[in-house]
Amino acid sequence: MTESLDEIDLQILKKLQRNGKLTTKELADSVHLTPTPVFERQKRLERQGYIRKYIAVLDPEKMGEGLLVFCKVKLQQINHEIADSFTRRIMRFPEVKACYNTSGAYDYLLKVRARDMKQYQEFVLTKLGDIESVGAIESTFVMSEVKPDVT
Repeated sequence: MTESLDEIDLQILKKLQRNGKLTTKELADSVHLTPTPVFERQKRLERQGYIRKYIAVLDPEKMGEGLLVFCKVKLQQINHEIADSFTRRIMRFPEVKACYNTSGAYDYLLKVRARDMKQYQEFVLTKLGDIESVGAIESTFVMSEVKPDVT
């Protein structure tokens, strides 16, 4: 069981979520503590799993992945074996940036990045279309990212 977080812990987490490159001194100054207790708190938050990892958020346009698509996938039938097989295949597709098992009309929601519509079409036809268990696909194309997820 992890201990509860106090206000300083929450401030540290919020500041690191906005900028994971903050030095211990910068972080300490921003929460009005000295570096040593902030360093110890940060290490504790890492050990307890509140901080899973530090990452760089890349610009999709500059990386040649300007098209963002949410792709809903309905499987023809579902059981543990079919679901495991589908997710193993999806994990190998670099275009799929996130995959969620959902309830409702569709079984999975994929967050897909592609260079353009032609590349996305190729992804659907040659990768998703090659998975025998896929029954239906519905694509929603993002026109602009109002509040992008950087977590």
